[in-house]
Amino acid sequence: MKKIINDVEDVLTESLNGFALSHSDILKVNLNPNFITRAKKSKAGKVSLISGGGSGHEPLHGGFVGFGMLDAACPGQIFTSPTPDQMIAASEAVDNGGGILFIVKNYSGDLMNFEMASEMLGMENMTVLVNDDVAVEDSTYTTGRRGVAGTMIVEKVIGSAAEAGASLAQCKELGDHTNKMIASMGIAFTSCTVPAAGKPTFEIAHDEMEIGVGIHGEPGRKREKAKRADEIARDLVDTILEDLKPDNNAEVLLHINGFGGTPLMELYLLFNSAANELEKYKVKIGRSLVGNYTTSLEMAGASITICTLDDTILKHWDSPVHTAALRWGM
Repeated sequence: MKKIINDVEDVLTESLNGFALSHSDILKVNLNPNFITRAKKSKAGKVSLISGGGSGHEPLHGGFVGFGMLDAACPGQIFTSPTPDQMIAASEAVDNGGGILFIVKNYSGDLMNFEMASEMLGMENMTVLVNDDVAVEDSTYTTGRRGVAGTMIVEKVIGSAAEAGASLAQCKELGDHTNKMIASMGIAFTSCTVPAAGKPTFEIAHDEMEIGVGIHGEPGRKREKAKRADEIARDLVDTILEDLKPDNNAEVLLHINGFGGTPLMELYLLFNSAANELEKYKVKIGRSLVGNYTTSLEMAGASITICTLDDTILKHWDSPVHTAALRWGM
C-alpha cells in the first residue's frame, strides 16, 4: 500500500486538520467528536442543514459546508457511518432556532445512526433520505437504493431554499421532491484501498469493469470486459432514463462524477458521450457539472447523475453558493 499518510490511525484527524487550515475562511473543524461547521454561524431562524457519512468520499460532505449549502457535516471513519453523538453535537453547534434537517444517504449505518440522533435530539428536526442509485435495489450496505452522487444536488437545492428563509417542513418537502427527480449509476475499473485494510477492497482483472458499483466498492449489476466510452454512456444513460422517464425536450442537469482515480480528461470525454446519448432521447442539457465530487478514495471509475429540472430546482441550483468544493454567484 502506497499512500500519503503518517500513521493509519491518524489519517482522518490529520486530514481534517489540513482541511480546516486550508479553508479557514469558510469552515472550522471540531474534534472529539468530529464535525465540520461554517466559520460564521448562519442567520437566526434559518433551518440548519446537517449531513454526513463515512470519510473517503471527499469533498462529500465537508466540502459542501458553507453559504448556500450545509451548516454542518459529520465525518465518520473511512467508509464508516458517523455516530449519533457527532450528529447531536453538530446540531447543538449550528442550531439557529429554525429546526434541524438531516440529509442522509440511504445506507444502513447512516440511516440507523441519524435516526437515533433524531430521536435523542432535544429540538425540532426532520430527515431527507437520498436514494438516487438505480443500479441495484439491495446491496451489502443498504436495503433499497443507495444514496450516491445525487446527494450533492439535494444538498445544494435545499441549502438554497434554507438560505432564502424556507421553513423546516418546506425544506424537507423540497428535498424529497428533488430526490425523486434524480437518478445515478456508476462503473469502476479498479478497487480502492482503505488504509486500515492495506489491500484493495475487491479484485478485478485489468480488462474488466464493474457496472453499477457502489461508492464503497460494493458490487453492482454485473462485471464485464471494459467497454468504449460511448457504450458505457449508453448503458448508464439508458438505465437512468428508464427510471426517470423524462418528457421529450425535458431539461436536465447532467453531472459526471469521478471516483477519485479518473483524470478529468476522461470525465469530460464521458460527458461528451453521455450528451450524445441524451440527444437521442431529445433530452436537453440545461446545466452541467463535471469533476470529483463524490469519490471512493482512489478508485478509478465514474458515475453519471441526471436530475430533471423544474423551475424550482433550477432556481435553487443557480443561486449563490460558497463552499470549499462548490462556489458560484457570490
